[in-house]
Amino acid sequence: MEHVELSIEINASAEQVWRGITNWPAQSQWMLGTKVNGVDGAAQEVGGRISAFTGIGPIGFLDTMTITRWEPPYRCDVDHTGKVVMGTGTFLIQALGESRCRFVWSEDLRIPLGKIGAIGFALLRPLFLGGVRASLKSFARLVEAGTL
Repeated sequence: MEHVELSIEINASAEQVWRGITNWPAQSQWMLGTKVNGVDGAAQEVGGRISAFTGIGPIGFLDTMTITRWEPPYRCDVDHTGKVVMGTGTFLIQALGESRCRFVWSEDLRIPLGKIGAIGFALLRPLFLGGVRASLKSFARLVEAGTL
């Protein structure tokens, strides 16, 4: 299991951040290299499903997820059920006041391909974290601007 975690402080209420983070189709606007292409209904409860293509052009993979924990406006967990990305993802919102909060994005990932996958992930980890960090900054800007 590989644990990755990043956080960002956002000048918005927990409810605003929750609305933005659980607007699944809008993730395509801020998550680098991701296009949400399927949402089971509104996917606003345990059992809801989301699928997204992650990559550049036609090169990438399908990331399928099922919501396993739903606690508005503070926590959502998903189980990644795809062939490439497997494990648990968590969105955690911590109120720091009425109009400021910390958004914590974390993943506990099972890396495929054994030792080869582990070596590949170790090499790609800085690039992966840099992409997520940039994505979280984009997310914060959109929420603070009121466009999510």
